[in-house]
Amino acid sequence: MVERDDRPGVSHFFAPEPLEAAGALVLPEEAAHHARVKRLAVGAPVTVRDGSGAWASGIVVRLSKAQLELEIEAPRCPPPPAPVHLLVPVADKERMLLLAEKATELAVTTWRPVSWRRSKSVAGRGEGPVFGQKVGLRMQGALLQSEGAWLPQRYPEANAERAIAALPVEGSRLLLDLEGDPIVDVPLTAPVTIALGPEGGLERDEVTRLVEAGFRRVALAGGVLRMETAAVVALGLVRSRLAATRPAPTPA
Repeated sequence: MVERDDRPGVSHFFAPEPLEAAGALVLPEEAAHHARVKRLAVGAPVTVRDGSGAWASGIVVRLSKAQLELEIEAPRCPPPPAPVHLLVPVADKERMLLLAEKATELAVTTWRPVSWRRSKSVAGRGEGPVFGQKVGLRMQGALLQSEGAWLPQRYPEANAERAIAALPVEGSRLLLDLEGDPIVDVPLTAPVTIALGPEGGLERDEVTRLVEAGFRRVALAGGVLRMETAAVVALGLVRSRLAATRPAPTPA
């Protein structure tokens, strides 16, 4: 479980470099702008998160137009959650951005966009380096909002063969499919990989390719769901089940 800073009125910031020690920390212009918008004064409580597991409490020491200066306590690093990898289909930009936000809140470990055959017919699809930067910014915002510790590791879009080849060999592989077994009845072993198709679904040969790669077809409750809705539901169920089977931490 991620620890929380329970000081009233605490504001959250992202550190572009790893947090390593207590002391002075200078954040760039973007953080300074955010602090001015929030009208933070010297002494205001803050937290800083680096997206790699570390976070720290601190206070504002100085605020200028170009930078935000903080004094932080020793960083803390909670244990990472069980790995969950997402093969997200290249789809509509806004839907992918929404899913990027929710996937971060649900502590997805890796984000791998896959260009399926029907992805190519989507107008305004999310792909390319500029869109990847937008995904990263949306994830940073979601990390701070949810007070998480770990940003998903992002990869550029790829075809199915390359995406599958890069996955961990061990663990459970799930393909969201209306004709699959109920996801709640399928045993899970971490790491878990979740794959799903774009709007309109996967072609039959694409499903066969995934099954041959060890993916088990699993179904969610209800009928046809939008891509981002199906992914969020599946991620929530998988996270809940993995958390229920994870051993409790040993008391110090």
